[in-house]
Formats: sequence, structure tokens, C-alpha cells
Amino acid sequence: MIVLERFGYFFSTVAALAWNPLNVVTLFAAVLMGIIFGALPGLTATLGVALLTTLTYGMETSRAMVALLGIYVGAVYGGSYGSIVINIPGTAAAAATAMDGYPLACQGKAGRALGLTTTSSAIGTVVGMIFVVSLSPLISALALQFTSFEFFLLAFFGIMIAGSLSGADLVYKGWMAGFIGLFLSVIGRDGLQFYPRFTFGIAEFDSGLDVVPVLIGAFGIPQIIQVLKDKITIGEAKKVQRILPEIRSIVRNIPIIIRSALIGVGIGSVPGIGEDIAGWMSYGAAKKSSKHPETFGKGEIQGVVSAETANNSCIGGALIPLLTLGVPGSPPAAMLLGALLIHGVQPGPMINFDHPGFILRMGAILLLASAAMWILGMLLARQVIKVLRIPPPLFMPIVAVLCIVGSYALGTRVFNLYLMVPIGILAYYLGEMGYPIAPLVIGVILGPMADQNLRRALMVSQGSFLPVFTRPVALVLFLLIVYSVISQTGWFKAALRSVGRALFPRRGGAPRG
Repeated sequence: MIVLERFGYFFSTVAALAWNPLNVVTLFAAVLMGIIFGALPGLTATLGVALLTTLTYGMETSRAMVALLGIYVGAVYGGSYGSIVINIPGTAAAAATAMDGYPLACQGKAGRALGLTTTSSAIGTVVGMIFVVSLSPLISALALQFTSFEFFLLAFFGIMIAGSLSGADLVYKGWMAGFIGLFLSVIGRDGLQFYPRFTFGIAEFDSGLDVVPVLIGAFGIPQIIQVLKDKITIGEAKKVQRILPEIRSIVRNIPIIIRSALIGVGIGSVPGIGEDIAGWMSYGAAKKSSKHPETFGKGEIQGVVSAETANNSCIGGALIPLLTLGVPGSPPAAMLLGALLIHGVQPGPMINFDHPGFILRMGAILLLASAAMWILGMLLARQVIKVLRIPPPLFMPIVAVLCIVGSYALGTRVFNLYLMVPIGILAYYLGEMGYPIAPLVIGVILGPMADQNLRRALMVSQGSFLPVFTRPVALVLFLLIVYSVISQTGWFKAALRSVGRALFPRRGGAPRG
């Protein structure tokens, strides 16, 4: 009965949001903007959410969430256009889509690929929404049992796991990037004793570093520099035929869509990973389970469907830890966390008490955004593809202006511009040296949570760490952190290989089975 009442309230929320014409216009405009941001190389979902956040200051919270989730969903989906049509992924989340999307376009099947990716992306988003609505209350109830030690360990684990999984080079680079973000987050007067830390006598540092200019600088400026430096050029877009997919094609791929959606939700629920890893993991799972894996990379529709379903369902997965624990599940979700804080919404275990029905409202917006994405994807595919022919460097000055306006608009402080530029330059050079930016952003976002809860916990326990080992949840989180560190060491990997050889010995030079 409670479940029926909850879903009844959910659908009434959907109807209330859809009945407001201004919400509908805002949603479609945001999704369209997101599709363009996702389709154009150099403009990402993270940057889109960050820039739009600065334009929602004057909106009411509900309408601001409509705009931000709309651009988030649209941008993650929009990356498939560049991947399929011109073999240049608009976003990192769409990189796996290019493996089979572009070969399909070369075979004259770009329309079929776009139609199926649009539909599977919509289904994946809906699956993610179902998990947000159904699982979030359970996780919130569990999180109510957390004390300061649990919140500190959760925040620290989010930074560590983001560093472990985001680094394309050595793992320690991801950890170091996370710790740099953690250091940046403690600049200013602390929240417990109001003591100045690392302010160097500069009054503007007393209130700490504003999140929005740091995030815009970390993601916007490196993108601008990279695009202008590399001078990315766009080839001739292939002609697109039929977009609307056939029913039998959708039915035939339903098992792959459902499995990929579940993978995406699971990956998104892990703090700090993101849609790009979800796409690759789903693509790998589809290839391993296929009866004809040799066709992948040559124009296999299952490869495109699996990648696009996973990266869109990852949106819902990323919202689960964001809303219930205050820990973003992906870089765009980190931008969304900043937007929530700006609008006076503190995500975490108390969100259902402070803002009743907010999680259901976010799920309702996600459902409407998936419908808007499907409609726009079907109607505007050919028109959006034409935009891909415009050289990306022409858009970078516009992005630069939006970065400046967005950073200045937060409190109308010129100091935010002085903050955004060096952070952006630092992020660019870190990226050039192989240090991922996502852990740095996660460190900035989760730093205050880790800092204040650790100090509060030590005050209560009189400096003792013993509660970490006597509380079950804290002990589990501590062991996960330890495992995430030792699992990256050489001796641990060698031990795993030795165990694997002992359990599965080779015969005649070939593996068993």
C-alpha cells in the first residue's frame, strides 16, 4: 500500500510539472541546449550543467532543477551524434559509441543507429529514474544511522574511488588530484571554530573558495585551451536516412538494453566514476556475451545500443548517492550538487525531512526529460547534425564569455574571476601531465564534508579513532578504503595472478575450457 501511494504521488508530481507550460518550455529548451553541448566536440555535459547553473540563480528551485536535469540528460545523449556521424565523440561518455556508430554511418545506416540510440537512451534514463524513486528512500533510511565518522569515511572513500577509477595513467595521480581538491576545499575559516586556514591575510579567502568559479575554471578553461590548441576540424557529415526505429528492432535489443541500463545504474551509484566508464563497461559486457564478438568495431548495432543505454541510465544512478548521501556519482552530478547548494537544498539523509517529496520531484523531472530527449532526438536529428559542421573553435569565445559571466554572477565578485583563471590553468597543466580533473572536483565538493565531520567526530571521541572499528558501517567503509589502496599495489596484483593460476591451471599452453 505504501509503495502504491508513493508511485501515486510520483505520477501526480509528473502531471503537475507537465501541466505548467513554463516548465515544459524550460525543459525542451534545456534538453535542446544539452544535445548541442553534447554533440559539439569540446563542450561536455559537465560544462553545460556548470554554465547553466549560473543562469538559474533567479529561478525557483523546481524550475531550476527542470533546466539542469534537462541539459544533463540532453548532453549525455547528444554526444552520440558526433560519434556516429563524424567519428568525433562530443563527450567522453560517447567514446564507446564511436566504435560501432561510425562504421554504421559509413554503411549508410546512420539513421538506424541514431534512432535506436535515441530510443535506448530514453529507456535507460527511465530505468535510472525507477531506481532513483525506489532505492533512494532505503538508502536515506540507512544513512540516518550515520554518525560523523561514517560521513567522513564516506566522503574520503568518494575521493579515493574517484582517483582510482578516473586515472588513465598511474592511479596515484588520481589520488593526488583528489587531495589537491581536498586542500583547496579547506582554504578559509573553518566551520567549527572559525579559525583562518591558508588565507595568507587575504580577506576574500575568509569565506573559502566558491564552488562554482572553481568548477567552471577546472572544466571550462582546459576545454577552451585544448580545442584552440588542437584546432579540431570537422569532416563532412554523412547523409542520414530514416530515424524512427522499427518496433522489431527495439524488441530484439530489449535484453541488451535492460542489462546495459542495470550496468549504468550500478556504475553511476559508485561516487565519482561517471558516464564514460559506464559506457565502456557496458560495451565490453555486450561484446563478451555476444555470439559474434568479431563483428564489434565493424558496425554492430548492439555495441551502439549497449553504450548509449548505459551512459544515460548512469544519470539516475549518479543521482542516488547525490540526493541521499550528498556524494555526487559523476562529474556532472558534482555540478548539480553545487546548484542544489546554491538553491538552498542540502542533499543527504535529512533531505526527505527538510524538503519532503524532493526526490520524487527529481525522479519526475528525469522521466519528463527522457520523453523530451526522445521527441527532440527524433525531430531534430538532421538539424543538430548540421551544427557539427561548424568548427568548434568558433564556439570557444562564446564559452569563454559564459564562463566569465557565470563566475562573476555568483555574488558579483570580481575576485571570482581571479580565482577561476588560475584554477583553470592549474587544471589544464594537471590534465596535460595525466592527472584527471574529476577527482579534483570531487575533492573540492566533498572536502568540507570530510573536514568538518572528522573534526567533529574526534571532538566527540576525545581524539580516539576506536569508533571506526566498533561501528559496523564505519568499519565497512574503512575496509573499502584500505582495499582500494592495496588493490593497486604490485604485490597484491601479483598475488591475485598467482591465485588465479593455482585455481585455473593451464594445460598444454592453453587455458582450461
